Amino acid sequence: MEFDLDGKTVRYANGGRDHDPALPGVVLVHGSGMNRTVWQLQTRYLAHHGYRVAAVDLPGHGGSDGPCLETIPEMGGWIGRVIDELGLGPAHIVGHSMGTFIAIEAAAQRPEVVASLVLVGTAAAMPVHPELLDSAANDVPHASRLMSSWSFGDRAHVGRHATPGMWQIGGSQALLDTSRPDSLGVDMAACNVYDTSLIAAADVTCPVTYVLGTRDKMTPSKRATDLIAATAGAEVVMIDCGHMLTVEAPDETRNAIVAALDRSSTTD
Repeated sequence: MEFDLDGKTVRYANGGRDHDPALPGVVLVHGSGMNRTVWQLQTRYLAHHGYRVAAVDLPGHGGSDGPCLETIPEMGGWIGRVIDELGLGPAHIVGHSMGTFIAIEAAAQRPEVVASLVLVGTAAAMPVHPELLDSAANDVPHASRLMSSWSFGDRAHVGRHATPGMWQIGGSQALLDTSRPDSLGVDMAACNVYDTSLIAAADVTCPVTYVLGTRDKMTPSKRATDLIAATAGAEVVMIDCGHMLTVEAPDETRNAIVAALDRSSTTD
């Protein structure tokens, strides 16, 4: 699916169902260098169980026209406009990794269009090692190997994909390798300099749920402590996996998202 925003094409997945305006909206936001396909094991389920779904490609990612947005606050503002354009508000925003910062910014900037947040694999800050930052800008294959190795827990290194015959780490690496030439570098740089997550989180008034991996090496769960404290009344769900929760533990991640959406619906 696609639509036009400021003369540029935005691509998104709706889970195979047209939007029913009577149903609550859910917007899913991917992480650095990725695209909407990281949500493929959750998107269809949500779309067929009572939600209007839009797993979006950020500008310059997947099928969306570029250029990439260069700062997290810009990306947060853009998500608010996507919600407006698709008529999904107030929407539940589900973000992964960099997408969690984008979700927080969207909720802080446009509280009237955000019903709740589900933050998957996050931390109060996401500093990037200088070698990875350089590789993301100048040697994407090397960066993708580093990221794909560190993004998965140790068990995922020996198989265990939810879809038989598929390789978790190889799939992640292929996705990053085929990303736009500048998208990974721009995203990693944006994450590296973003230092106002706690300020933005303090302005969030909607329900927030954190879904964290106990084996996460990219954003270790202990580094989310200050962010959790900044969002009053937040729920926390721990899953035994690494950083790529949507792929490594798709069922558990889906269940955590659905439970969070159900809780938010009952408190509306």
